[in-house]
Amino acid sequence: MTATYRQPGVVLTDRHFTVPLDHDDPAGESIELYAREVVAGEKAHQELPWLIYLQGGPGFGANRFVGRPAWLGRALKEYRVLLLDQRGTGHSSPANRQTLPLHGGPAEQARYLTHFRADSIVRDCEAIRPQVTGGAPWTVLGQSFGGFCTVSYLSTAPEGLAAAVLAGGLPSLDAHADEVYRAAYPRIERKVAAHYARYPQDVERARRVADHLLGHQVTLPNGYRLTAEAFQSLGILLGGSEGSHRLHHLLEQAFVRTPQGTALADAFQEDVQGLLSYASHPLYALVHEAIYGQDERPTDWSAERVRAEFPQFDAAKALAGDGPLLFTGESIHPWMFDVDPALRPLRETAELLAARTDWPPLYDPARLAANEVPVAAAVYHDDMYVDAAHSLRTARTIRGLRTWVTDEFEHDGLRAGGPRVLDRLLALTRDDA
Repeated sequence: MTATYRQPGVVLTDRHFTVPLDHDDPAGESIELYAREVVAGEKAHQELPWLIYLQGGPGFGANRFVGRPAWLGRALKEYRVLLLDQRGTGHSSPANRQTLPLHGGPAEQARYLTHFRADSIVRDCEAIRPQVTGGAPWTVLGQSFGGFCTVSYLSTAPEGLAAAVLAGGLPSLDAHADEVYRAAYPRIERKVAAHYARYPQDVERARRVADHLLGHQVTLPNGYRLTAEAFQSLGILLGGSEGSHRLHHLLEQAFVRTPQGTALADAFQEDVQGLLSYASHPLYALVHEAIYGQDERPTDWSAERVRAEFPQFDAAKALAGDGPLLFTGESIHPWMFDVDPALRPLRETAELLAARTDWPPLYDPARLAANEVPVAAAVYHDDMYVDAAHSLRTARTIRGLRTWVTDEFEHDGLRAGGPRVLDRLLALTRDDA
């Protein structure tokens, strides 16, 4: 059923599609996709080119905008926009602890989830494009993991693209997950050092929280078991433009005095569980390392294994000395499937995905070297989530790609910079920047 409705300045239409779970088996199982069409109210009856937006993640549905904020306002000046919930997210056959048992036990669930990477998302886009544009190519805007999908799009179906714009999402074409995380931990350490330089009082606050967690069992209101390692993972905030400030505000309300002594404040626990729980996006935890799988080597909990090469991140060792506690960043660890009630039922499924050894390739270097699609990419100078050196190496291999390297924004530049960022990137695809 298609529904059209209005918000301030825009007309929205709900779009629903049916696509194969496995595009190589079109007669097999199918899944449902959802996307929200957005057009400026004053242009609702005009013929406009299309822009499809691919969200970051993996595992997040498309933004739920109200009106035309951030980059959307700029896009609506010339495009009709399709905000796609990528398969497994939002309203697109969501994959979580409640729905995955419909497909069987852990082995069947893991097999099902092998179809939720960039290659399948791109084929979804090509399957629905004729229904949306009448067959005309569209412009793709890829944020973070959406950029990974965009490079896969350029590798497999460039004929579907009028232009490609990537914001913080140029992946390495061949790095194993181990290489990704070996590059990531030093970046995270720099972000933590910058945070403590800005807020030196947080050094003692973070040590105090970690020390409390090492000596006490703390279960958050939603059932999440807060450990020192889980507390450290709040460092994922430091990759965003306001993340350091958000972490500071969180730490300053950590403790409260009670008749039984000092305890972690209810307000702190409430905020922490919202930041750490994967209930709203479990697919992120399940396939996060799988997005790097392209050969016969398993990912095998790469972030956890590689972390052992960086002992400065060990909380107990940090507290045994007088150094600062280091937070961690965008990484998935097996213990998360023990402490998070949204992930516990999926632990065996996650183990099977981590052990998988037959991931197909996601990118085609030869086709990228012959690329004819106008492409522009924002590369954030010290991006905590996507290694800038990896991105620039890839940029040199994609024919015609133009980069905008900047330290004005963090990884969320498309949100924080809004119309200005998208305007710059679109101009780069048109040789008028």
